[in-house]
Amino acid sequence: MTLAPTPAPEAPAGALSHLRVLDLSRVLAGPWCTQNLADLGADVIKIEKPGEGDDTRRWGPPFFADEAGQPTDQACYFAACNRNKRSVTVDMATAEGQALIRALAAQSDVVVENFKTGGLARYGLDYASLSALNPRLIYCSVTGFGHTGPYAPRAGYDLLVQAMSGLMSVTGRPDDEPGGGPLRVGVAVIDLFTGMYATTAILGALEARHRTGRGQHIDMALMDVAMAVLANQGAGYLNSGQVPCRLGNSHPSVVPYQDFPTADGRMLLAIGNDGQFARFCAAAGTGWAQEPRFATNAARVVHRAALIPLMEAITRQRPTAEWIVLLEDKAVPCGAIHDIGQAFADPQVQARGLAVTQRRYADGERPDGEVVDRVVTAASPLRLSETPPTLRHAPPALGQHTDAVLAERLGLGAGDIAGLRARGVL
Repeated sequence: MTLAPTPAPEAPAGALSHLRVLDLSRVLAGPWCTQNLADLGADVIKIEKPGEGDDTRRWGPPFFADEAGQPTDQACYFAACNRNKRSVTVDMATAEGQALIRALAAQSDVVVENFKTGGLARYGLDYASLSALNPRLIYCSVTGFGHTGPYAPRAGYDLLVQAMSGLMSVTGRPDDEPGGGPLRVGVAVIDLFTGMYATTAILGALEARHRTGRGQHIDMALMDVAMAVLANQGAGYLNSGQVPCRLGNSHPSVVPYQDFPTADGRMLLAIGNDGQFARFCAAAGTGWAQEPRFATNAARVVHRAALIPLMEAITRQRPTAEWIVLLEDKAVPCGAIHDIGQAFADPQVQARGLAVTQRRYADGERPDGEVVDRVVTAASPLRLSETPPTLRHAPPALGQHTDAVLAERLGLGAGDIAGLRARGVL
């Protein structure tokens, strides 16, 4: 008896593969949100200005290299937050462009935009206009300061909000130390947090729509998010009245929880409880865990200035790798301080597949003059056992999917699209 071959199982559909998202945002906060939705399977159509596109396409160096290893004019920044999307170029300043976007919004589940407050009303692309066409539409606006309050008309930028929110006041070394002063975080964390909160809000609105049948407007503000993610620092001030100060890499409420010098560099110790501290002391050959000044975390916070120099004298006696080996099997959190290259080369990072390579074009589809095909991005950290993130589209070239989307979604023929392009709409 001959057995028929068992067909290969199909890749599971993404958790949001039934959703259509229209992305009118650019730079980072909005695109970070829509990339999350896209990674989970949503069909995300990114609308970009013809000939220019998202600002981050030009934010370099670094730039992608061509086949000869020479830098192109395409910035790597764009790749960070535009995977799994399809790029369509439409000039929304034209009446025909506005009509195309309205037609796409009428058949979308979600719109995400990050124009200044009221900026899309003149195009008939604001929430009131689009929800009238599609009452089930979930419309997420991302602004610097929200749609209410005295700062609502202002443009908002991550760096500005890091400063205004107090985040920079608790980031960096104290004023009386070398290099002291307020610092921004090394990546645009407020933009990124706003994108994550926006993703959560959209998923909440989708769940509400299951019950009500109606969409709603989401008002996401960088300033609101920045105040929320002050977390323990904000809660400490609100409930004690004490304004936190900068402590460099130290923790305001946990000691020792910071970097330490070693024989060949620096390492990070993240000792979060008394048991870990006792095990560190045993491994280091000290009796500090039995001293009343250091036996509890509360006591160590009070006597921080006495403990840290004692620890530094000990940690300098071994290289970083020896400390990691010594402490690892004792469940004392300890690690090297990597640069980004070292981090991506780390065996744990590689084992988890946290760098993914995609091609923009299938064989034979790469247009003449396009020099960038393979794009590497950091993998989605969202790991769902049944509906994991999918890799469908590399961060797209500008307008790469314009013709396909307009034909598929709006039924436009080649002649219609050619006419729109000739009139500068696409």
